[in-house]
Amino acid sequence: MTDRELSPRTIAVTGGRPTGSGEPLNTPIVLASNYRGETGYSRTHGTDTWRALEDTVGALEGGRCLSFASGMAAASAIVHALRPQIVVVPSVSYLGVRALLGDLTDAGTLTTVEVTIENTLDVIGAIERAERTASRGADGVVLWIETPTNPTLDEADLARLCREAKARGIRTVVDSTFASPVGAQPLADGADVVFHSGTKFIGGHSDLMIGLVCTNDDAVMAALERVRVVHGATPGSLEAFLALRGLRTLPIRYEASSRTAAELATRLGAHPNVESVRQIGPMISFVVAGGADVADRVCASSRVIVEATSLGGVESTWERRNKYPGDAHVNPGLVRMSVGLESVDDLWADIESALANSR
Repeated sequence: MTDRELSPRTIAVTGGRPTGSGEPLNTPIVLASNYRGETGYSRTHGTDTWRALEDTVGALEGGRCLSFASGMAAASAIVHALRPQIVVVPSVSYLGVRALLGDLTDAGTLTTVEVTIENTLDVIGAIERAERTASRGADGVVLWIETPTNPTLDEADLARLCREAKARGIRTVVDSTFASPVGAQPLADGADVVFHSGTKFIGGHSDLMIGLVCTNDDAVMAALERVRVVHGATPGSLEAFLALRGLRTLPIRYEASSRTAAELATRLGAHPNVESVRQIGPMISFVVAGGADVADRVCASSRVIVEATSLGGVESTWERRNKYPGDAHVNPGLVRMSVGLESVDDLWADIESALANSR
């Protein structure tokens, strides 16, 4: 039986394990910067700990995987590997990526074109114009898709956008952090590159930073490997080990948190102090009536839900996103919530109390 015949739940548990008689059940933490003989230097050749994680994530994504020091290190590596002249990017997307692209735009390295990612025709029009503008034509354009978007949970028509880009020879990069490897298959939809902040759902315990990039294009993989060697954004051995341990339970964590999130979204949608709500997987984005001050009081009033900026852990977190300059364009009352593994009734009691105490 091959990996493609196994379910994601089984791959998450079985991938990246030693198979020889007498070997440990789990790939151990390899603490080494170099090796005897010609094996090489860890920065250039990697370690068994990195490879165990990369093999498992690659099997889940249907491609080859390379790990980096953080999600932003992974995003930066992609940009440097593909060397685009123009990047078409969602106007609502992770603020760190937009800051990276903004810095490179300011430096004259590339140009960014912002689009409304859920408006498929708008995106297609933007990549067509970019192809005509770039001196290298399609080879100079990258379509950067984030779906669902952070923090508004907008969804792209991923399959169609990948198909339209591929028909024009334009490469597509997908930030699939919110979907995780069990919630979407961007490579199967035609994407050239997919990446994750493994800090979030893959690690799952708010105790590591790591980035993961997957592709089934050999030339792109070689370019990514070159960037990791030269730029040195390698993962830590402990971080890679912990990320793989977190990945083992990702399918059941994601499923359980998604069920809870769906119930909470239904209840939020009926609450008089909530103007709107969206839910995708374990993520909820809702707008508190009354604006920024009220939303801040809601987040500060919780006892079970942690007011924190990250997401994807076993604990539920929330925060008002408009307070960050990079997200100043989203609704001032928007609260992004990552649902963990607590009791749905305990979470709802906490939310209901916070909404009542904010007035």
